[in-house]
Amino acid sequence: MKVDIRPASESDAAALVAIENASFDADRISPRSFRRFLAGRSCTLLVACSETGPLGYSLVLFRNGSSVARLYSIAVNGPGGTGLGRALLQAAEHAAIQHGQKRLRLEVRQDNSRARDLYERNGYRYIGTKQDYYADGMPALRFEKQLDATAGETSP
Repeated sequence: MKVDIRPASESDAAALVAIENASFDADRISPRSFRRFLAGRSCTLLVACSETGPLGYSLVLFRNGSSVARLYSIAVNGPGGTGLGRALLQAAEHAAIQHGQKRLRLEVRQDNSRARDLYERNGYRYIGTKQDYYADGMPALRFEKQLDATAGETSP
């Protein structure tokens, strides 16, 4: 199956909400917030699509005056093990590099071992814990990766 990762558009809003609702039980991004992110200039919202439609997304936030971007959310609709999460993570990193960012940070539920494994396998290092971070009181583990601005470049 061929998958294309591209910037999300307004026409993707309903699919993004459906992916969000299928991926998370709580602490979800609302439809209103997705619309705000789609119109925003301080973020990049990417969507992974196949011929059947959107399959996942990644959302990276940027703050003026900072060299650190934040992976706000990443979600894949469907079974794991397809490489789609990794592809979305790499696309998010590339978006951060394109915005001149030096590092990418994220928070992940302490009990989400699958996501933690993805981040660790892709060079993220643990930098701390935020207690009582999620609505149900679950702590968030914080991870960070130093981005390589030459990643993905080819030699002449």
